[in-house]
Amino acid sequence: MTAQHPPARPAPAPIPWGVVGGLAALSLLWPLTGLTGLFGTGAPRAFLIIGVTAAVWIGVVGLGRVPRPVLTLTLTGVAYGLVAALIAAVVPALSGFGGPGAAGAPAWTLVPALVVDGLWGALAGVVAAGVQRLGGRR
Repeated sequence: MTAQHPPARPAPAPIPWGVVGGLAALSLLWPLTGLTGLFGTGAPRAFLIIGVTAAVWIGVVGLGRVPRPVLTLTLTGVAYGLVAALIAAVVPALSGFGGPGAAGAPAWTLVPALVVDGLWGALAGVVAAGVQRLGGRR
């Protein structure tokens, strides 16, 4: 008598690192709009950039055939935060924290900021997964 084994589950799709990096590059919108004065300053600019970023993330992952949308956008959120932190470290005046010549956010805020960025990415991933299900792409 041979032992019955459950059917093997297929390996999960690989993480689309190119998509993660490309979508994380949207963190460059903040310093670019700051340099050009595009979209003004303060809360209106911040909300516009957040809205555009979320719409692009959800649109690309939800309408595309991007596998593992929640994990993909969670990693995108963390990468977004890392790019933003790098920009703030290299050119603090472009980070949006403090005034000209300010040293930027304290180093201890990096981990909580990355957690928040990852949570925003996960939330966008849940919405993108819903868009995929509605479109019959999963």
